[in-house]
Amino acid sequence: MIFAIEEINENPNILPNHTLGYEIFNACGFSNILQSALSLSSGQDDIIDELNCTKADTVQAIIGHSGSTPTIGFARITGLFHMPVISHFATCACLSNRKEFPSFFRTIPSDYYQSRALAQLVKHFGWTWVGALSNDNDYGKNGIATFIKAAQEEGVCIEYSQAFESTGSKTSLKNIVDTIRTSTSKVIMAFMSHREIKILVDELYRQNITGLQWIGSDAWITDDSLADSQGNTLLIGSIGFTVRNAQIPGLGPFLQKLNPSQFPKSMFLKEFWESIFQCSLSPNALQRACNGSEHLKYVKHPFTDVSDLRYVNNVYNAVYAIAHALHNLLSCNHQKGPFANVTCAQPTTIQPWQILHYMQTVNFTMNGGESVFFDSKGDSPARYELVNLQNITKGTMEVVTIGYYDAIQPRGQQFTMNNVNITWGGGLRTVPVSVCSESCPLGTRKAVQKGRPICCFDCIPCPPGEISNTSDASDCVKCPFGYWSNSRGDECIIKTVEFLSFTEIMGIILMMLGLLGAFLTMFIFAVFFHYKDTPIVKANNSELSFLLLFSLTLCFLCSLTFIGRPTEWSCMLRHTAFGITFVLCISCVLGKTIVVLMAFKATLPGRNVMKWFGPLQQRISVVGFTLVQVLICVLWLTISPPSPYMNMSYNREKIILECRLGSAVSFWAVLGYIGFLASLCFILAFLARKLPDNFNEAKLITFSMLIFCAVWIAFIPAYLSTPGKFTVAVEIFAILASSYSLLICIFITKCYVILLRPGENTKKHLLKVPR
Repeated sequence: MIFAIEEINENPNILPNHTLGYEIFNACGFSNILQSALSLSSGQDDIIDELNCTKADTVQAIIGHSGSTPTIGFARITGLFHMPVISHFATCACLSNRKEFPSFFRTIPSDYYQSRALAQLVKHFGWTWVGALSNDNDYGKNGIATFIKAAQEEGVCIEYSQAFESTGSKTSLKNIVDTIRTSTSKVIMAFMSHREIKILVDELYRQNITGLQWIGSDAWITDDSLADSQGNTLLIGSIGFTVRNAQIPGLGPFLQKLNPSQFPKSMFLKEFWESIFQCSLSPNALQRACNGSEHLKYVKHPFTDVSDLRYVNNVYNAVYAIAHALHNLLSCNHQKGPFANVTCAQPTTIQPWQILHYMQTVNFTMNGGESVFFDSKGDSPARYELVNLQNITKGTMEVVTIGYYDAIQPRGQQFTMNNVNITWGGGLRTVPVSVCSESCPLGTRKAVQKGRPICCFDCIPCPPGEISNTSDASDCVKCPFGYWSNSRGDECIIKTVEFLSFTEIMGIILMMLGLLGAFLTMFIFAVFFHYKDTPIVKANNSELSFLLLFSLTLCFLCSLTFIGRPTEWSCMLRHTAFGITFVLCISCVLGKTIVVLMAFKATLPGRNVMKWFGPLQQRISVVGFTLVQVLICVLWLTISPPSPYMNMSYNREKIILECRLGSAVSFWAVLGYIGFLASLCFILAFLARKLPDNFNEAKLITFSMLIFCAVWIAFIPAYLSTPGKFTVAVEIFAILASSYSLLICIFITKCYVILLRPGENTKKHLLKVPR
């Protein structure tokens, strides 16, 4: 401070024709601080120099104190007198309250910014589970409270938060050490002074508690006094923010030229001099007298070391801030002043409140390029260096700058890291891990454990159909329409579209069975056509037989329309073709059954019923029965035709592509009409089963219709209960089974006789009554 004042007094560009004076008080004890503040504010001390001072020494500004709690005490008092107070080290965020401290300024950033920077630091390294320790005073409690709030906003959880003082009881220290021993967090935020951290690490060292990563506040992270503590090795690897280092040109030579004769009333300088040079400045028989040849230029001591002037620079800036405020006040243009009636302050009667006004607007740049100004709360810009304590040698803390923090920058750009190797606590070579729960992998979500902080959670797999493609996801996201989650639950994939295709085994087997049935039917058709003039063909109503074989061929082929990807046309074709061809088939069988009955009645004396059911009537009956089904199908296709439908409700992992019936009533009407004709045919064939003749076709029709009805009765529950493409397979199976039953029962035996037993293919044999 003295160096800065003398430098200003020698600078003609600042306060020309004016000289700054000062009064230094030894702040030894809280009561002395308050007494000094009252003395400076009241102006009741003796006049220092009548020649140079125009009035009693009511000072225009106060620089100090370094501690937050003492500063809070006297800043309230000086605020009543509107006396500017500038602190170089009081960082408590509470001092930014302009209602309580209207005249307070500081050249060190508020703990509000440091706490938030520390919270971002913790989040940057992925530490979500930390312990918090602080001084049990205004500095510690306010700082740690701001840190905890900022940390929680960043998603960091605090396992414990405790405070103690170096003057407190041993019980509080023991409780803290026990808490650290039993805790699971490996990172500790210590918002305290060098005195408390020294006591704490000494006790941890004695109890062999190691492996901790310390995060320090600016009050101790670079304090060299910690190098003398017993447990200082536990602090190696600590990281924390501190104000940026600076250079003050000329300060080194100034300190080296200091001599007790310049400040005879300074007890500090007297004791320092006697300690360094091992001599006495006062008569003392035990020590040699200082002879005046002693010089600090040849002494290597922290007092003369100007390589680290982080906090000294704050004092330097504070002095210059007051000087610039006074300079601006004295440079006021008359009739353009800021006070009542646009007046300026009188140089001979400068009041503290007038200095306070100019302090609010002071803004200048130091020789090193540093900007000095204060915001509306009296705080200076928050710019920090992130330092890492990499080694401790005798009397020195070796710190390395590993990053920077600038609160003026936009969020996201405030915190930057240098490409510097970091020494970690506990001797680790990689970033320590301090989490309550391990990170949840992709495909899971976090579920907070009941009664515990949000950082303590279980990893719950995402339910089917939902994914999480980021780690530590709080919720799973539903897959969009048409997509489903993969087996890992970290990606939505397009659902598999399922339908009975021609390329799968089941589709190939059913297709082959259908083609085989059609081929076999055409073969029989060819056989019957070749032997159409033989008795066995003639006896079976060859016209209806050929029509029946044709309809059976269509039945076998219509089964193929059920295989393949459903389309608008295939959905309409498969059900209507099936309904019409089967009715045509059953109509032919029904016609053959009626012909058998009519033929038997015609053999009885006096009966001529065949004229009522001759070939014309047979054709009309077949066409009539078939037209009814055609009419039903036309109405079905007109009112509500079948259409392709993507069924996603049955199987969530697949899209079942099927044909929606459109009108269920029409579908069951088609089946019901087929069932009606089949039942009628079965009844008539059953009545004719015992008719004479060696070759009674009614027996074969009865057996075939029995199988036909059994197949379709079993089809109904199977169709309603079978899912997806198997529903189609059941329907194809029913078509093929019923078609094969008609083909085999009605025609295979005749083909056997025609081809293998030609001797039985005679009229005599057919009319022979079996015994």
